[in-house]
Amino acid sequence: MTDLQLQPNVAESLNRWHQMIRTGDLKALPELLDPNAVFRSPMAHTPYPGAQVVSMILNTVFNVFEDFKYHRELVTADGLNVVLEFSAKVGTKELKGIDMIRFDENGKIVEFEVMVRPLSGLQALGEEMGRRLGAYLAKAKP
Repeated sequence: MTDLQLQPNVAESLNRWHQMIRTGDLKALPELLDPNAVFRSPMAHTPYPGAQVVSMILNTVFNVFEDFKYHRELVTADGLNVVLEFSAKVGTKELKGIDMIRFDENGKIVEFEVMVRPLSGLQALGEEMGRRLGAYLAKAKP
């Protein structure tokens, strides 16, 4: 088995992402997003398009999660995709999930997809995100 490596621009962007998570400051997130980036929610069938919407969702979910931690990082052979395993809490519900992040060759995030389990954690997350962003996200859908 060979060690898979991220492309240099992707590695730099991923390091910036991890730094933002560590410091709790996502102000620089728009710099990492491609203007046409999409967010794929574990609660919605169709993606949410556009860097501004992706940034709003990620900033909000970061504030919803408590005790958020990344545990593992997996890289694809092309060096443009990562899967980050995480755990967090939403209120009293514990959850585990993965962030699947696809970058372009310039290190910009073009797709951010989240999967969450168990169902009780996903439901708690969906309810809180809906409460905070429901109206905003309804307008963001094409």
